[in-house]
Amino acid sequence: MRELNPPQREAVRHVDGPLLVLAGAGSGKTRVIAHKIAHLIAAHQVEADGIAAITFTNKAANEMQSRVAELLPKGSRLKPWISTFHTLGLRILKEEFESCGLRPRFTLFDARDSEAALADIARRSFGSTTFDIGALQHRVSAWKSALHEPETVPLEEKSDPLGKAAFACYAEYLRTLQAFNAVDFDDLIRLPSLLLRRSPGMLLKWQARLRWLLVDEYQDTNLAQYELVRMIASAKQRLTAVGDDDQSIYAWRGARPENLAALTRDFPTLKVIKLEQNYRSMGVILKAANQLIAINPHVFEKRLWSEKGFGERIRVMGAADEFFEAELVVNHINHQRVLHNTPFRDFAILFRSNHQARVFESALRERGIPYVISGSRSFFDASEVKDVLCYLRAIANPGDDTALLRIINTPRRGLGAATVEVVVQVASELQRSLRETLGTAALNSRAAPRVAKLLEEFGRWLEHFERESETLSPLELAKQVISDVGYEDWLEQSSETPEDATRRKNNVFELLDWIARLLKQNPERSLSDVVAALTLIDMLDRKDDEEDRDALSLMTLHAAKGLEFPQVYLVGFEENILPHRSSIDGDTIEEERRLAYVGITRAQQRLTISWARTRKRYGKTEECQPSRFLEELPKEDLVFDGEAGKTTDRTAARATLASLKGLLGS
Repeated sequence: MRELNPPQREAVRHVDGPLLVLAGAGSGKTRVIAHKIAHLIAAHQVEADGIAAITFTNKAANEMQSRVAELLPKGSRLKPWISTFHTLGLRILKEEFESCGLRPRFTLFDARDSEAALADIARRSFGSTTFDIGALQHRVSAWKSALHEPETVPLEEKSDPLGKAAFACYAEYLRTLQAFNAVDFDDLIRLPSLLLRRSPGMLLKWQARLRWLLVDEYQDTNLAQYELVRMIASAKQRLTAVGDDDQSIYAWRGARPENLAALTRDFPTLKVIKLEQNYRSMGVILKAANQLIAINPHVFEKRLWSEKGFGERIRVMGAADEFFEAELVVNHINHQRVLHNTPFRDFAILFRSNHQARVFESALRERGIPYVISGSRSFFDASEVKDVLCYLRAIANPGDDTALLRIINTPRRGLGAATVEVVVQVASELQRSLRETLGTAALNSRAAPRVAKLLEEFGRWLEHFERESETLSPLELAKQVISDVGYEDWLEQSSETPEDATRRKNNVFELLDWIARLLKQNPERSLSDVVAALTLIDMLDRKDDEEDRDALSLMTLHAAKGLEFPQVYLVGFEENILPHRSSIDGDTIEEERRLAYVGITRAQQRLTISWARTRKRYGKTEECQPSRFLEELPKEDLVFDGEAGKTTDRTAARATLASLKGLLGS
């Protein structure tokens, strides 16, 4: 433990009660969690498999696993359970599915499946709707995350038009999930929480199984996650929560920074240790971050400091409009890169909203600068990947109507929309799943003889592969399914160009590689296990090849949390962008200030802030004002481009370009 500083060592060694580690940005919290796990095993003889370390992303869980592996003796037989909240919830559900009203081999709905189910319910409930289905899904998700059943939804949350519509769909959505033998992402936390709340016997069982809990990013927990942790940890008070209320930026998806303060109520003997030494950033960056966030109210006060030296002042660049802003930023990046021989991967452009990326992408492409944009189209969103996964889902779970509807005529087998409509109608009348309806007398009497035969053959084909799944590995079965339906040939026929066909086939091969890797980690995984694991994979963890490229990062502030870069450009630093207009109207400025704080503390060496005086919105040019957060930063540590903070935009851009050409000897 010699590499730990005194507060970190104190946090690792504290085992006599509940602990809150208030960990500032860049203060080494992952190191503390990893060392505490090793300390519990080595110094206190805690069985490794009785320790659960929980975080929010697969990437964070993987990093924690590698750190812990380095600290444990080689060949340790038992390993601690290190996972995301959702993976822990899935673990509980797989063991207690019957107690949660599920049948074996249940399906995990992703966001697209949930929206499709809600859209169908909305159409049947009140015809066409002006409500965005995503907004309906978000409201239902919020109720689930707050552990509200339909009968306990607060009156004020179902009185506005969107709330009324969502409430009209909520109970039917729960029935639909049950009929499909499916759970959505929220259910992975909600159902275990409700189970442990209602069943003292189950609670005792899981308290005995998970004897030590270490929870990362505690400020991001919603009510259901908080309750799950509180119940499991309440018996022995063996909880270490690590968090930072200053970095709570996910209220829009149910995160409750007040959960940190709630720990003092639910765990009266709670000890608080602050990690304030920052190992990431120069002093000037931390000074700005401290001064900004001090304006927010705090339950726990802390102040980051660093031994790295003070560093260069923060540059502030003003531009005439968003196009000049992009030109200034990209030229400045090129200048810095040549001046300091810096690789592109050291730079990040961070923005508040996705729409801001477009002008920066254009400027980067014009100058041939390689970049990676976070939140781009996911590999798992490719239609061919969805098709193969839905085949596997339909085989793994006969009640998965959503998966069956996708594959019933993919590749085309002569079953059009009219046929599908008849199948759905008959299934509804019989109160059976679509799969159970195939081949029934009721369906055969309503369909043309040729169509009825095709449907019956399709049902028998699925049954055949369901039996095959008992003996074949998920990888072998997936390969046989792809071959049996002639999927590669169909990709050749349905693609616009040979290059497109090759790309789509490579995506299918990559999916098979994913399955192979999952089986290598655990050869005992069943088909339903593999399907659930693939659905749970964090989208940000799929781009390993991009991390090795020398490319600039372009991403939202929300996506940047947990990351760090030598040089950060915080763009669009304006009123109505950061803080966002909705936060100004809704008086939620504190979270926007935390978002700006997260952006500032991503920078290791240099920070540049930019804003535009005019910006086009909905075809009209609007006057813009610098963000109020700029006024809250230490003036003595800011350097403005141009006189009195006013940049002569085109002149400044040309000067930067001229400087760059001079360095290149042009």
